[in-house]
Amino acid sequence: MSPLVYIILVNWNGKNDTLECLSSLQKVSYSNFKILVVDNASHDGSVEAIRTDFPNVELLVNKENLRFAGGNNIGIQYALQNNADYILLLNNDTTVEPNFLSELIIVAGNQNEIGIVGAKIFYYTDNKRIWFAGGTINLKTGITKHRGIRTIDVGQFNNEEEVGYITGCCMLVKREVIDKIGMLDESYFIYGEDADWCLRAKKVGFKLMYAPSSVAYHKVSVSSGGNFSWFKNWNKLKSNLRLLWRYADWYYWFIIPFTFPLGVFTTYIRAKRESKELGM
Repeated sequence: MSPLVYIILVNWNGKNDTLECLSSLQKVSYSNFKILVVDNASHDGSVEAIRTDFPNVELLVNKENLRFAGGNNIGIQYALQNNADYILLLNNDTTVEPNFLSELIIVAGNQNEIGIVGAKIFYYTDNKRIWFAGGTINLKTGITKHRGIRTIDVGQFNNEEEVGYITGCCMLVKREVIDKIGMLDESYFIYGEDADWCLRAKKVGFKLMYAPSSVAYHKVSVSSGGNFSWFKNWNKLKSNLRLLWRYADWYYWFIIPFTFPLGVFTTYIRAKRESKELGM
């Protein structure tokens, strides 16, 4: 029998996005998966709509907004208690190709050391333009980078390979990883939890793999106000600093006061310029 996968979506007042994501998941071709929605105290009718439109979807309702890490941890704990072999974290503002889960599972099963696998993710509004094709984490600058972001896909990231970072937007995690490193760190207010999880997994010997044959589409920063909102960028800045403080080697701190602000500034300016040129 195929391994049991629990697909976990965290919802916070994202009714329409979540319903579209759930519709997309109904077409998934993998034979053994369950869908769990964790609602973070929404007040937009999400819970009622999910129960009405998708009665077979499992639903947990929190009394308060536990944000990304807390909401997912509630779901992860539930899934593990119900014998999940894999956990798939999936943003509620995504849609997926029918074979996306099968392809992730194939890659995850290639080696025992593979612990986390991520998909190729395109912009929802431009399904040929890459948002994520594997990632890197630079502990000298604190910058977590998406390979290929905002570029047109012409096959340049079609190789299955080990990478330094998998985004929590679409992240397949083996049960054994969670048994060894624990849950997502809820001390990150928002952003950085996935990068922290990846670094912890690597530290105990797991590989992070990019699976280009698994494809998803992302609406990008819907819950945080958009790509260049003050809320998003301020919280990313704080999370990057926390990540550096926790994982950067001590000797990097001789240069981090210079490289970190420069890296943040140049990344922000480049992203804003490219987005403007592309009309995004």
